[in-house]
Amino acid sequence: MRKHVIAMLSASLLFTSVSALADLEKDMDTLKENLSTVKKTSDAGELKQALTAMRQAAQDAKGQTPETLEGKAEDSAEVKDYHAHLDKLISQIDLSLKKVEAGDVAGAKAEAANFEQTRNESHKKFR
Repeated sequence: MRKHVIAMLSASLLFTSVSALADLEKDMDTLKENLSTVKKTSDAGELKQALTAMRQAAQDAKGQTPETLEGKAEDSAEVKDYHAHLDKLISQIDLSLKKVEAGDVAGAKAEAANFEQTRNESHKKFR
């Protein structure tokens, strides 16, 4: 009986971890797809929609842990650094959103160029 319970709990934890990784991967795909839209579009509405989706995906990603940080405590320096990188991205997205809402599409797109640098720095550390 005890072995059966342990096996069920282990399987449950495994599927939970796989599910969380899939959610993080989905958020990262959302960021990637919408960054492509941000870079290509000159339509203010489409730009705002893509930035809003990116902001939501980055916010969602904060609630998850990348594989490289699995097993680290929430208050560990590494996890805090991961959250700081996402906060930086969210701040950059917010600045772009403010510019597009003010009608400055070119300024919003110029600010969005910083997203790639943040992404590259983050991928070096956490991917």
